[in-house]
Amino acid sequence: MKVVIWGATGLTGGACLERLLEDARAREVVAPTRRPLGIEHPKLINLIADFDNLAALQPTLEGAVVAISCLGTTIKKAGSKAAFRQVDFEYSLAAAQICRVAKVQHWLQVSAIGASSRSPVFYSRVKGELEGALHALRFPLLSIFHPSMLMGDREESRPLEELGIKVTRAINPLLLGPLKSYRGIEDEQLAAGLVNRALIPVAPAGVPLVDVFSYEKIVNLAGLSQ
Repeated sequence: MKVVIWGATGLTGGACLERLLEDARAREVVAPTRRPLGIEHPKLINLIADFDNLAALQPTLEGAVVAISCLGTTIKKAGSKAAFRQVDFEYSLAAAQICRVAKVQHWLQVSAIGASSRSPVFYSRVKGELEGALHALRFPLLSIFHPSMLMGDREESRPLEELGIKVTRAINPLLLGPLKSYRGIEDEQLAAGLVNRALIPVAPAGVPLVDVFSYEKIVNLAGLSQ
């Protein structure tokens, strides 16, 4: 199938892209990015995207069955709450809207544990607002992933985050029962779960279906060690 991957320059998006290019079930992979990926592969179409005018990409997205969105940033990296919301809500929603127009059947969204439009926490509230907007688009199948802390090796140095990852890895086994959803997850686990979910053929259901994946469901879908 033809797959669209948004956010391919990020940690999770990059891991998803690698898996999609290696997986025979994905015959063509479209990756809209702000800057060239610097990767050559017979299945890859790397579109240089103006996120303020995504409508220009629609012809290339036609025929795609599924789209994975790993678009996202942090308030610190974005520089302000407004800039964070622009990426995590406005650009993410615009990407979903153009895929819906292109008749994509299955949208997969990386959100976050605790996402809620009523949350007093700005980050979680923006994530929740995006989820609500995605519901309103009525994709035939909508898969929302709720990871907690994402653990992996980033290109840029983040000393406090690296410390947090070490602590998270130490306490993960202690988080049991309802707390298991708050376990940190490796970027490769999340990417494997996303790609395995994405490449399941979509069967017409007559009504839009929504599925939410938290830690345990993600690692089971990934088929990797917990």
